[in-house]
Amino acid sequence: MKKLNVLVMGLLLPMLAAAQTIKSPNGNVSVTFSLTEKGQPTYEMSYKGKTVCKPSHLGLELAKDKHASKGMEETSLMDGFTETGSKTSTFDETWKPVWGETATIRNHYNEMEVNLNQAASKRNITIRFRVYDYGMGLRYEFPQQESLNYFVIQEEHTQFAMAGDHTAYWIPGDYDTQEYDYNITPLTGIRPIIAKNREAYKSNSSTTVFSDTGVQTSLQMKTKDGLYINIHEAACLDYPTMHLNLDEKTLTFESWLTPDAVGRKGFIQTPFNTPWRTVLVSDDARDMLSCKLTLNLNEPCKIKDTSWIHPTKYCGVWWNMIVGTKTWSYTNDLPSVRLGVTDYSKCKPNGTHGATNEEVKRYIDFAAKNGLQEVLVEGWNEGWEDWFGHQKLDV
Repeated sequence: MKKLNVLVMGLLLPMLAAAQTIKSPNGNVSVTFSLTEKGQPTYEMSYKGKTVCKPSHLGLELAKDKHASKGMEETSLMDGFTETGSKTSTFDETWKPVWGETATIRNHYNEMEVNLNQAASKRNITIRFRVYDYGMGLRYEFPQQESLNYFVIQEEHTQFAMAGDHTAYWIPGDYDTQEYDYNITPLTGIRPIIAKNREAYKSNSSTTVFSDTGVQTSLQMKTKDGLYINIHEAACLDYPTMHLNLDEKTLTFESWLTPDAVGRKGFIQTPFNTPWRTVLVSDDARDMLSCKLTLNLNEPCKIKDTSWIHPTKYCGVWWNMIVGTKTWSYTNDLPSVRLGVTDYSKCKPNGTHGATNEEVKRYIDFAAKNGLQEVLVEGWNEGWEDWFGHQKLDV
C-alpha cells in the first residue's frame, strides 16, 4: 500500500511542480495556474476556500493560413506549451475617475505573469492574471515575434468550469440585441428555455440566437452555498465582444466571440493584448454592482484635460413607444412607409403616435424647466424625417 502511495505521488509530481498560485491582497481569492501533461494552459479559482472555477483550459485556435511557410502551419495555440518564466507583483493606487458614483477608486491587486513557448510553432504568449479581493481578470498577450505577426482568430477557447448547477440570471446569446426578458433558471435550464422560445426568436428579425445554450455577458450566478459569481470582460478594444456557451455535461462555459460575416473572430497584429476575462465573486450580490473591477482593468483615461466632461440627464419620448402607452406609427392608413416619399399631410393621424411635434415640444419644455440637457426622440412625423434623432438643448 505504501508503494502504491509513492507511485501515485510520483505521477502527480510533474503537475504539482508546474502549478503556481497567486492570491488577492486579503487572501480570500486564490488563482492557480498550471500546464497539463499535453502542455495546455489551465487555471482554477477559489474564494474563501470554496471553488469558483474548477480547472479550466485556456487557448486560442487560429484560422488556417494557406500561405504559411513550411514548418509554420501550426494553427493551434491550445497546447504543446512549456513555461519559460513567470513573475509576480503587487500594485496599489487610488485614482480619480472622470465621472461616476465615487470620487476615487482603489486599484489594489496581486499579479502573476506566465510566459509560455510553443516549440512546434516557435511562438510565445503570455497569460496575465490580476487578482483582487473581489475577483480576478486574465488575458492573453502576444509579444512581437517573427512567427506570430499577423493572424486571424478562428475561436477563443477560454473556459469557466462551474462547480455546480448554479442558479443563473441570463438572457440568450445574441449578436444583435440585448433586449430580452431575463430568465432565472439552473444552468441546465438554459436549453429548455431557448428551445421553448426558438420560434418566437426567429419571428423577430432583430434577434439572432446563436446557440441552444449560449448566453450573454455579463452572466450572474448564485451557488447553493450562497456565493455570487459574475463572468464578464473588460478593456474590449479592437477585439470581438464575448458571449458564453455552456457544455451541460461538464457545466463549463466557453468564450464565444462575435464573428464577422464569414465567421472569423479577430484580426490581430502583434504586439497585442486581448480583453480581460473577468470573474467576480462575493457573499453579497450587491458587490457585483459596487465593485470596480471592470473600471480598474480598463486603461487609464488618455484625455489630459477632462474638465469639459460632465454627466447629463435626458428624458425621452421613445420609452412611451417601448412600454406601449404610445405607438410608433403616425397613421394606420398605410401598409408601409417610404421615408422622404410618403406625404403625411394626406394621411389621417391615428392620435397615438408618440413623436409628434406637440409632444416633443412638451418634453423639451419639461427638460429645460428641470435642468435636463437632452431629449431623446425616436419615430417619425412632420419635421422628424429620421427614425432616430437627438434634440440638443441650450439650457
